[in-house]
Amino acid sequence: MVDMFEKVLFPTDFSKYSQKVLECVKELPGLSDVVLLHVIGPADPLARVWDPGGRIVESKAMLEVQSKILHGRGLNVKTRTEAIMEGDVSRVIQKVADEEGASVIVMGARGKGIVEGIFLGNVAKNVLRYGNTNLLLMRYRILEGRSGPSLEKFCSHPFSKVLCPTDLSKPAEYTIAFIKGIQGVGEIVLQNVVSRGETWKEIEAQTKEITKKLDVIREGLEAASIMVNIHTSAGNPAEEIIALAEKEDVSMIAMSSHGMDWLKQLGVGGTTYEVARTGDRPVLVVRAGVECLN
Repeated sequence: MVDMFEKVLFPTDFSKYSQKVLECVKELPGLSDVVLLHVIGPADPLARVWDPGGRIVESKAMLEVQSKILHGRGLNVKTRTEAIMEGDVSRVIQKVADEEGASVIVMGARGKGIVEGIFLGNVAKNVLRYGNTNLLLMRYRILEGRSGPSLEKFCSHPFSKVLCPTDLSKPAEYTIAFIKGIQGVGEIVLQNVVSRGETWKEIEAQTKEITKKLDVIREGLEAASIMVNIHTSAGNPAEEIIALAEKEDVSMIAMSSHGMDWLKQLGVGGTTYEVARTGDRPVLVVRAGVECLN
C-alpha cells in the first residue's frame, strides 16, 4: 500500500480560496512531492482565434509564487500549466495525475452556491465522480453568514479524528486500512448505517450483528494504538454520516469511492458522492482498486 500523501497533485486557480487550501496541503502527513497545476481554458468560447500565450506566462509566474510556500517546508515542487481550447478541466486534472503518478489529488470543494450542493463546484464534482486517483476535498467557509467549521480548524491536525463509514465491504475495509497506516491518526470513528429492513425487529437484528463485526475491526485498530469509537444507526446513509460527523466534530471523513455493489456502479458510489457534495467537513475519497477483487 503506497503512502497516501507521498505525491500530491494540487490544481489551483490562484484565488484566495485556493491559497487557503494550499496552506493546508503543506500540513499533510508524509508529504514529499507536490505538483501544482493550473489549467487555462479559452477566455471567450466564441473567439475564432485562441492565443493563450500571455495567460500561460502569467500562470507560470503565479505558480512560482505558490511553489515558494511549499519550498519553505522542504518539499519538492513541480509546476505545470495546461491550456485547453475546449473540453472538461477535470479530464485534464486526471490526465496530469496519471502522468505524474500522483497518489492523491487535493482540491477545494468550492462552488458558487448551495442549490446543487454546498460548495462543490463543477470541476471538483467531475473529478470526484469520474476520476480514478484518491481525492481529498477540502472545505473553507467563505460565504458571509454561513455557519460551520472553517478549514483552518482542521489544517494542523487533519487526521486527529477521522470518521470511517463502513458497509463492511472489501472497498470499505481497504479504506480503513489506509487510514490506519497514516501518520498522526489519533481517533477513528467507525460507523455503519442500516438502510434496509422491513421491520424494526429486523433492523435491530442487523444492528446487533453489525456491531459484533465492528468490534472485531476495533480490536485490530486498538492494537495499533488508535482510539476507536463505534456508532450504528438506521436511516439514509449520507444523512446519518453527515450528522455524526458534526456531532462528533471530526476533522475528516474517509470513505471508499464505492460500496458493497461497487462492480455495478459507474463513477463514484451514491453515498460517497452525497456526503462529499453536501457535507461541511474535509472528505477523503479512497478509490476502490483491484485489491478489492481478491
